[in-house]
Amino acid sequence: MNVATKESAITTVNPTTGQEITHYEYMSDAELNKAIENCHQAFLDWKQKSTQDRAAIISAIGKQLKEHKNELAELMTQEMGKLVKQSKQEVDLCAAICEYTSENGPEQLQPEERKLSNGGRGRVTFSPIGIVYGIQPWNYPSYQVIRFAIANIMAGNGVLLKHAANVTGTGKLLEKIFKEAGLPKHLFTTLIIDHDQSDHVISNQHVRGVTLTGSSEAGEVIAEKAGKELKKTVLELGSNDAYIVLEDADLELAVEKCVKGRIYNNGETCIAAKRFIIVDKIYEDFKNAFVDAMKNLTVGDPMSKDSDIGPMAREDLREKLHDQVQESVHHGAEVLCGGKIPEGEGFFYPPTVLENVQPGQPAYDDELFGPVASLIKAENQEDAMRIANDSRFGLGGGIFTKDVEKAIHLAEQHFDTGMVFINSFGLAQPNMPFGGVKNSGYGREHGGFGVKEFVNTKSIIILED
Repeated sequence: MNVATKESAITTVNPTTGQEITHYEYMSDAELNKAIENCHQAFLDWKQKSTQDRAAIISAIGKQLKEHKNELAELMTQEMGKLVKQSKQEVDLCAAICEYTSENGPEQLQPEERKLSNGGRGRVTFSPIGIVYGIQPWNYPSYQVIRFAIANIMAGNGVLLKHAANVTGTGKLLEKIFKEAGLPKHLFTTLIIDHDQSDHVISNQHVRGVTLTGSSEAGEVIAEKAGKELKKTVLELGSNDAYIVLEDADLELAVEKCVKGRIYNNGETCIAAKRFIIVDKIYEDFKNAFVDAMKNLTVGDPMSKDSDIGPMAREDLREKLHDQVQESVHHGAEVLCGGKIPEGEGFFYPPTVLENVQPGQPAYDDELFGPVASLIKAENQEDAMRIANDSRFGLGGGIFTKDVEKAIHLAEQHFDTGMVFINSFGLAQPNMPFGGVKNSGYGREHGGFGVKEFVNTKSIIILED
């Protein structure tokens, strides 16, 4: 394990070497209560700021992220094992979110005027509500935080963060960056707490909303706890995204993008390409090229420019993934490459491809959070779409075809997901909504949607003579 409690402390471990990084002491209950109260007091001042003033601070946060780019990227790679070049791309995305929000947030929060049937006029405002509590995962240690925090700071709310234990250092560094950019003290606070203390945060009267990025199982738990307190939630949960390759697809492009979509971020991405559904006429050609490409990937030190994929973030995650592969094989799947835990230090797992993937196997039914691809043969386009939607998840998906208009039609009318990528793979865009349906959660972030998730949409009705 690379995260453990030791005398009331979190111990972080480098997944590349298995060596300990540092320890962080848990907050006492008194320290936690003080942190919540301090955040609330900071919120009371911050909500009075104009949207333009908030936007100026958010712009400064984006610039400060760029100043700390190398430090932040190297820390993320050290804590969770992603390629350092992808860590730098993550920081760039975070800065872009700040830039987009600072430029568009004030307009998105502008009051709306409406004429009323009784001759009066209506005014709709979007008022901050208080503290929003974010429980965030380790796989994108900066982006997941920036995604919810910046939108809520723009909206005028205070923000409390409970980060995944193995990326505690990233959470603390982000807090430092926010302060250096001029964000008022305590408005954004990283909490180092356990699960019982987290429940206390949810129930605190100053906390008005809860957002979670994590597994579907975690989403059920958090939604129940927040619902009991009558507090709104936004849940961005797991998925088992299907990428459809149609007969008229550019095969070379499809293979290239599908490989990248499966192994980006070491394959530990909720919106990663996971199930590859290929129509029968091109199945063998796609399979052969895809397996060759996966076999030729270089697994190694994520700090090396020569590596295509680094280690998994934790040893227990590698064990779970391998168990899912073995269970799938036990129920009929076939390993075309990979599928064995390598010897040596670190938590590496090889790029793996499975075929003969059928319902009842984890590779078909569940999310495999790591570099394992499931190949599924479809009779035709209609069968491919049926298989794609045959999932309890609905975050993203992809379509490969040279007929873009056909792909748009399938995406709009048939794909039961929150996002669809045509001739590409899933990467977030600051100006496009991010979120899913079914067991992949609810609510939206990015594109101006996230900034209104935790506001009081207030109706003001004026009757004039």
